[in-house]
Amino acid sequence: MANFAIFQTGGKQYRVQNGDTIKVEKLAVDGDVEFDKVLMIGDKIGNPYVEGARVIATVVEQKRDDKVLVFKKKRRQNYRRTRGHRQYITVLKIKEIKG
Repeated sequence: MANFAIFQTGGKQYRVQNGDTIKVEKLAVDGDVEFDKVLMIGDKIGNPYVEGARVIATVVEQKRDDKVLVFKKKRRQNYRRTRGHRQYITVLKIKEIKG
């Protein structure tokens, strides 16, 4: 069993260990979720993925992330726009890394 893994979901890559809690883009699942796009486990590097490797996680909650403010301004033009955005996320707790 490896001590860490790097996997891919939602177009991003995450480095995790057993027991870690991470925030990923929203996944439409409840209970356990299994990721098979594992790029690296310990010192074993995939090409592009490690064969037979899995990262198993449990969904802790589905929620919205903190607000991100987007502020646009053009100097001397009296132009200012403020927009807020809250991304839907899934909070995962890593149960097991198989490889």
